[in-house]
Amino acid sequence: MSPRRGAPGRLASGGRRVTDRAVVLGYRLGWGAVRALPAGAAYRLFDVIADRTVARGGGGVRRLRANYARVRPELDDAALDALVRAGMRSYLRYYCDAFRLPDLPPDVLARSVRLVGDEHCREVLAEGRSVVVFLGHLGNWDLAGAWSTTHLAPVTTVAEKLRPEEVFEEFLEFRTGLGMTILPLEGGADTFAGLRSAVAGGRFICLLADRDLSGSGLEVDLCGHRARVAKGPAALALLTGAPLYAVSVRYEPNPAVPGSGAGIVCEFSPLVEPPASGTTAQKVAAMTQACVDHLGDAVRAHTADWHMLQRVFVDDLDPARTPDVTSGTRAGGA
Repeated sequence: MSPRRGAPGRLASGGRRVTDRAVVLGYRLGWGAVRALPAGAAYRLFDVIADRTVARGGGGVRRLRANYARVRPELDDAALDALVRAGMRSYLRYYCDAFRLPDLPPDVLARSVRLVGDEHCREVLAEGRSVVVFLGHLGNWDLAGAWSTTHLAPVTTVAEKLRPEEVFEEFLEFRTGLGMTILPLEGGADTFAGLRSAVAGGRFICLLADRDLSGSGLEVDLCGHRARVAKGPAALALLTGAPLYAVSVRYEPNPAVPGSGAGIVCEFSPLVEPPASGTTAQKVAAMTQACVDHLGDAVRAHTADWHMLQRVFVDDLDPARTPDVTSGTRAGGA
């Protein structure tokens, strides 16, 4: 009897190994084959893949559409369909950029990024002090990180542990190869302690925070809906005294970038300062909401560049939950 009881487990394990090998092979083909293609051909190929992905549907496409529908309720079905197609093209452009980024010449990298509202951040970094940035899954944050490491200050960030392990290692090697320091979200040393050390070393701390991966995030208002996001950036800034900004990233036409014809814009919020009064938790909540407000404006204005194919809104995370009658209020507000 025991062999039969064990067989399904072995088959499932074997199936996961086959799937993992396929995923690893796909990423390695991307790193190699896509980099070998002429730039224009590579981006056209990824547009085709994006369009076919949308045509097939699937869980990721449905989630992207649902998230877009929440933040852009004024759109009819046809407009929403067009937005999802544009969003998937932007998402696949990010991957094509990532596969080709290690070969990007320094002069092209320099021309690929434009900053808005970065004056105070530059002053702080020039003094050798650290800055903490609250990022969203907008535009191309890897390109922003590579550019920032070269032109602003060394970047430290946290990476979600990917499955299979080989893919995580590939991305870890990719990002460290761009000059960034990567702290794993799980399975390593105390991540927050590592971030505190990075602040002490004057690093530029850039954290993707518009989705809660820890299970201990904060509930905030995002584009008129309750959502769960990470509290780490605000907590780190409050604890260490480092300046905190939210930064939105979006694509823009840029003829100086070969192949894609697009670069990115990184727009800084005003300095996010702690409230004068309140508990630590209340201050972290208020600062986090201020960051989300900045990102929410960018999500509305440049929705196609918000690559959110996962659940982030509370009603999607917990459909059985009783509606929050205070959903229009700000988390951590007065």
